[in-house]
Amino acid sequence: FDSLPPAHYKETMNTILLWIQQSETKLSTPQVTVTEYEIMEQRLRELKTLQSSLQEQQKGLNYLSTTVEEMSRKAPADVSQKYQSEIEGIVGRWKKLSAQLVEQSQKLEELMTKFQRFQNDTKTLKKWMAEVDVFLKEEWPALGDSAALEKQLEQC
Repeated sequence: FDSLPPAHYKETMNTILLWIQQSETKLSTPQVTVTEYEIMEQRLRELKTLQSSLQEQQKGLNYLSTTVEEMSRKAPADVSQKYQSEIEGIVGRWKKLSAQLVEQSQKLEELMTKFQRFQNDTKTLKKWMAEVDVFLKEEWPALGDSAALEKQLEQC
C-alpha cells in the first residue's frame, strides 16, 4: 500500500488535469484581428486572471511532484515508472501552457501599445488634415497684395 498514491493525489491530479485542459482551450482560441482597444484590454485581463490561477494551481502541481518522488522510493520500478511518466506529461503540458500564457500576454501588451500609438497618430493626422482643409478653402489674396501673398506662400 505504500506504493499507491493517497486519495488526495488522485483528486489533485484530476483537478490539475481539468484546469490544464480548460486553460489550454482558452489559450487555443484562434487569434482574430481586433480593432477595438476595449476588447484587447478584456483579453489581457483574461490572460492575467489565467496567470493568477496558474500560480494558485502551482501548489497542487508541487504536491503531485513530491508525492510521486516519495512513491518512487517505495514502489516497485514498474509502478514508479507509471506515475513518473504521468507526472512528466503533466509538467510538460504545464510548462508549455505557462510559456504560451506569458508569450500571449507580452504580445498582446505590445500590440496594445502599437494600437494606441496608431490611434494617436491617426488623431494627429486627422487634425492636421482638417487644418489643411481650412487653409485650402481660404480666400486667396489679391495679386497686388504682395505681403499677404508672401504670408500665404510661407504657410504653404
